[in-house]
Amino acid sequence: MGNRGMEELIPAVNRLHEALSSAGQSCCLHLPQIAVVGEQSAGKSSVLENFVGRDFLPRGSGIVTRRPLILQLLNSDKEYGEFFHCKGKKFTDFDEIRQEIETETIRLTGSNKGISPVPITLKIYSPHVLNLTLVDLPGITKMPVGDQPADIEYQIRDMIMQYICKENCLILAVTPANTDLANSDALKLAKDVDPQGQRTIGVITKLDLMDKGTDAKEILENRLLPLRRGYIGVVNRSQKDIDGKKNIMAALTSERNFFLSHPAYKHMAERMGTPYLQRTLNQQLTNHIRDALPAFRNHLHSQLLALNKEAEEYKKFSPDDATRRTKTLLQLVQRLAVDFEKLIEGSGDKVDMVNLSGGARINKIFHERFPSELVMIESDETKLRQEINYAIRNIHGVRTGLFTPDMAFEAIVKKQISNLKAPCIKFIDMVNQELITTVYQCIGKLSAFPQLREETERIVITEIREQENKCREQVLLLIDIQLAYINTKHEDFIGFTNSQQGNNQSNMNSSGQNARNQVIHKGWLTISNIGIMRGGAKEFWFILSTESLSWYKDEEEKEKKYMLPLENLKLKDVGKGFMSSKFVFAIYNTELRNVYKGYRCLELACNSQEELDSWKASLLRAGVYPEKIAVNEQESTDPQLERQVETIRNLVDSYMSIIYKTMRDLMPKTIMHLMINNVKEFISSELLAQLYALGECSALMDEAPEQRQRREEVLRKHSALKEALTVIGEISTSTFTTPLPPPVDSSWIQHLSSGQPKNSVTAGRPVIRAHAPPAPRTSPAGSNSSSRGLQQLAAQRHRVTACVPRRQPPAIPGVK
Repeated sequence: MGNRGMEELIPAVNRLHEALSSAGQSCCLHLPQIAVVGEQSAGKSSVLENFVGRDFLPRGSGIVTRRPLILQLLNSDKEYGEFFHCKGKKFTDFDEIRQEIETETIRLTGSNKGISPVPITLKIYSPHVLNLTLVDLPGITKMPVGDQPADIEYQIRDMIMQYICKENCLILAVTPANTDLANSDALKLAKDVDPQGQRTIGVITKLDLMDKGTDAKEILENRLLPLRRGYIGVVNRSQKDIDGKKNIMAALTSERNFFLSHPAYKHMAERMGTPYLQRTLNQQLTNHIRDALPAFRNHLHSQLLALNKEAEEYKKFSPDDATRRTKTLLQLVQRLAVDFEKLIEGSGDKVDMVNLSGGARINKIFHERFPSELVMIESDETKLRQEINYAIRNIHGVRTGLFTPDMAFEAIVKKQISNLKAPCIKFIDMVNQELITTVYQCIGKLSAFPQLREETERIVITEIREQENKCREQVLLLIDIQLAYINTKHEDFIGFTNSQQGNNQSNMNSSGQNARNQVIHKGWLTISNIGIMRGGAKEFWFILSTESLSWYKDEEEKEKKYMLPLENLKLKDVGKGFMSSKFVFAIYNTELRNVYKGYRCLELACNSQEELDSWKASLLRAGVYPEKIAVNEQESTDPQLERQVETIRNLVDSYMSIIYKTMRDLMPKTIMHLMINNVKEFISSELLAQLYALGECSALMDEAPEQRQRREEVLRKHSALKEALTVIGEISTSTFTTPLPPPVDSSWIQHLSSGQPKNSVTAGRPVIRAHAPPAPRTSPAGSNSSSRGLQQLAAQRHRVTACVPRRQPPAIPGVK
């Protein structure tokens, strides 16, 4: 056959087609093929039948090929055909093959000229063929007929593009000799996807139908309208020959005699005809396959590696084996326990770098949300002082009290402690919700077994609810314990004798000054209230410490822009501006001093509510508290009573700071012990027992239909990839190759994007009249003819077929 090794190379690729087709479209790769492209009645089907040496393709007027036909030719001692959709059935009668093609076409497209992109795969074994894989595509048409849509031309072009845009697809551009080659739609499509001409082979048919005195010699010699791979001329049977049942072998003999006897072609008869075209295509396809195999093998390897882990897991599960089902149940519950613990405790593998989850979110609730909630419950200053005022006066009754009553202090403190119940319960609810979210995140991996997932979810959520109730009772008990005894001997309590020395806030500031300056929070913030004349809103890198708020140009923290001490600073909320997506808060000085360059208030903006809450919580930790409503001085008339109110106010602040500190410490510990640790222990040790107690372990492991389909698909795909790699491993690539011809000037081919393609049937005129710019070594007469042809071509661009929608030709698919 002129190419040692190709006898096994191309059949092996055909085996790859079969192996990968069994894995479905998701595993489909662009295997090397030859796509046959041309207009209706260009002779594509006749060329294919000449390759086979048999009549087996449907014939008729108009569009006959209405679905792509993948034709695999394999050299064999016996002659028969096999369809992929009829596995195991051998067709020895080629009339039956034709009938099967027609039946399969009608099954998807109907009987009234409809089309479909779903291919028909046909393998033909014969001693008269060379090993080739070709795709016969529907002929390019202009006018819709029958059930065809108005944009039939573009649908067919889209279908053709799906095949020829692939880099490893050779293009067989078939053009009749009695039409204008410069306007060949087949060559225009090939030019759009293969501008260098490395994959395009021109085929000229109907050479015997040209008028006397005309020939295609210069075209076939690749001197006029050249292609890089040149042209090959063929002579097919005429309609009279077909109707007369002329044997194809006899037609091939007539074809050879035609080239040997024709004065214009006899000097190149050895490079013309169907047999030579077969050998050329076989050689090109073999070279193409050999060059594509290394990348093809790597692609298959990467797909196989991606499937290995999943396939191994699926192999361990057998829906009909009770032992395997039980083992899988045990493994799934164990994995659930491990995944839940990793999400809560943190893990170094598969770290989420986009969102906080599990334990990280609970930690944020512990140390940011809960302290913030405690500060939020501080009573209105006016209301608090009024309550203290009324408490003192009600305790004294009709008498005027000389001393500050401790009963007033105790009543106010107990009310403040009782107010802790709401934020503590809210705190438990937030942690509870995060636990449930984490459980859902882990249970999602049980979706393959719906009943198991449902029961597991029910059991675990019920356990979380039970632990939540226990935790709620314990927290309320802690608050009741605090209410049971007000310990005024606590070492951190200032006592009555020291209450006049200053309020709690000043004590906190003094203690903060003695503490080491520690960084509390870092992040990007925008100073949003700077005027346009001063540069407008700008983003800086802020660092909050226990003593100051500093900001820098960027994260490198080398160029400090400003440092603002935290003394006398307060925090207040700022509403969103019009059309603004930023979340804004402000800080200001209680002594009405400027905080930054003439600004008494500094408005800071961040990108999300989560960032806003985080900054507020950090500022609270640093001692920057929300603003309080000013005290209404009109209520104060008795100086002695005001001194008593101020004393109790300081005592309440001192004692409540002890309570807040205690609750900030005890609440996370209580929730960790009663909820989180107990739920972890339950999942790891009790969940499996409760699932077994249901008595329906077999039903629990029933697969979801989608999961069963997924498992079968993965195993089928995995097996197909392994088989394909085995086939590639057996392939010998020691084949001869032919060098690629040098580039030629193919600018004469009009791109589809330059105008609406139109055929110009010459009907008796020489095909070499040259409706294109003159090619190299063309006679002057050809050049003059070319100028006239260009004028005619320009005029044709303004004529649009009325039945075809006015839209752009299909875009060229991206090829990598």
